[in-house]
Amino acid sequence: MTAETFVPLVDDTRPTARTRFEHALHALLGDYFEAFPVWATATGYHLVDDRWGDMTDEGRRRRIEILRRHQGTFESLPDGELSAGERIDRSIVLEMIDQLRFDEEILREARWDPLVYVYVLGSGFFGLLAREYGPWAHRGNAFLHRVRGIPHVLEAARAELVGLPGRPVSLLHTETAAAQIGGIGDLIDEGMAEATRRAEAGEEPGLPEALQQTALPAKAALAAFREALDSEIRERAVGEGRLGPELFGQKLRHTLSSDLGHEELRERAWHEYREVRAEMVRLSRELWPSLVPDRPMPDRGGAAETDQDVDSAIVRGVLDAIAQEHRQPHELLEWCQAEVARIEDFCRGRSLIGLPDEPLRITWTPVFMRAYGRAFLDSPGPLDRGQSSYFWITPPDESGAPEDVESYLREDNDRMLRLLCIHEGVPGHYLQLAWSNRSPSLVRSIFSNGMFAEGWAVYVTQVMMDLGYDADDPALMLTHWKFYLRAVTNAIMDVEIHAGSMDEQAAMDLMVKGGFQEPDEARAKWLRARLTSTQLCTYYLGSLEMWDMEVAARHRAATAAGAGADVVPSQRIVGGLGETPGFDYRKHLESVISHGSPAIKWVARILADGA
Repeated sequence: MTAETFVPLVDDTRPTARTRFEHALHALLGDYFEAFPVWATATGYHLVDDRWGDMTDEGRRRRIEILRRHQGTFESLPDGELSAGERIDRSIVLEMIDQLRFDEEILREARWDPLVYVYVLGSGFFGLLAREYGPWAHRGNAFLHRVRGIPHVLEAARAELVGLPGRPVSLLHTETAAAQIGGIGDLIDEGMAEATRRAEAGEEPGLPEALQQTALPAKAALAAFREALDSEIRERAVGEGRLGPELFGQKLRHTLSSDLGHEELRERAWHEYREVRAEMVRLSRELWPSLVPDRPMPDRGGAAETDQDVDSAIVRGVLDAIAQEHRQPHELLEWCQAEVARIEDFCRGRSLIGLPDEPLRITWTPVFMRAYGRAFLDSPGPLDRGQSSYFWITPPDESGAPEDVESYLREDNDRMLRLLCIHEGVPGHYLQLAWSNRSPSLVRSIFSNGMFAEGWAVYVTQVMMDLGYDADDPALMLTHWKFYLRAVTNAIMDVEIHAGSMDEQAAMDLMVKGGFQEPDEARAKWLRARLTSTQLCTYYLGSLEMWDMEVAARHRAATAAGAGADVVPSQRIVGGLGETPGFDYRKHLESVISHGSPAIKWVARILADGA
């Protein structure tokens, strides 16, 4: 089946609509999937797997019109015809439409950020190869058609990447896209290799030749786009794409689904930064004699030294000792697989939370995603049931300087990897998103909120520490506070870079001197913080909102048990709440993640109402 016309060999995975609200949602999703076919593939709707979205300005105008039309439909639904759950879901849909209109009408990243196109192409191919959601006859030929469409996508990219008034094409994003675009060719080669392997087994024997022929103009288009990034696009590119306070504030409101301003966020994060560092100093003073037995603990030795200098030297000395215990690059994947299994055993032994059955694969991060971070969780979409999740780890660049590789491994040392396996795996992203996909509300699983997912992963890592995971290793708790401090400094940098004027030296001082990170990790985060905006705030603020929900649940449980809400202690920093009469951790954790992944405020409302 290698004809010009693609014929899907899978069914429509949307559930049958019954209520008036569900019919409106069904219609919205139909138009939305047509407009964003790569997102549709990731979500588990596969009737448009052969397509790319229209990246032209005309396509953008059509998407805006679609959003306006559906916005009117949902606003006109009578409250009396909606259930309580549907009224919440309507609010979530309207917030989502508002955010998409902001993206299309105001932010317009496709005009000034070449990485948009690299991400779309990479995601579009990866989604077809990574999961066996349908027969190869469907996925392989969808892959062929998407390869065939590359020249059109990149032609639109070259026409669109001209900047906006007051917002030129970003030079930083251009240079990064030029470095990452080769990963798209790698994915094409991966698809061709898979087609050959399948053909040898008797599946779609004509597909390898068709792909070979189609890949030639596609790779030529990729090479021409790479050249354009280095020439015509670069010539009109300047700066780093920083948003500025007004645009950052607007985007932050949509990302957080909150009216919290960046000034208040900055103030809260700096306060938390000081409190976490104080706790790290306390722990480090306790750990110094056992972890650094060959040296005296630093003390005031001269007029130039301050108490803060001494405290930082103590923490850094202990963390340096911890960092010496690390894997080698070739050991990382297997080590993390074993650690996830160990964490699952802990959760079963404590009956802490229901574990997912969906398979988890731990692999290296695809090249097209490596500029965005060191570790990721890529889960199947809500309409794809039983498919694999991917825990991606970005490998160190072993072609670089040996000291940079060592810096990478020191940062992601054995104890940090344990925390990373909790955060990305169990009971973090992998578990939470598996639960999210089971939600009976399609709205709350499909239109997921990033702050919910990131907040959960940071929050539940602290829960694991409080419940005694590896409690016989106090160095793990210190490493945990360093990991949490990274979430805090992420938020500070996000605000200070995009709503302020933070430069590289200030950022490196914040991360390395203030947050005790290794230089290699800090350099990677400095890049990521400028390439993205508002996302780095979600870890810290999301975790605080998760703790607010837990405290509220403890108050309700204590009151119902006759003990009174005042038995719940106040927090200086997150966690450490101990036992509360009537409060059951498993019940609470599962109640939080059983409603999909909407903005946290909606789950808080549901739990408060007892729904």
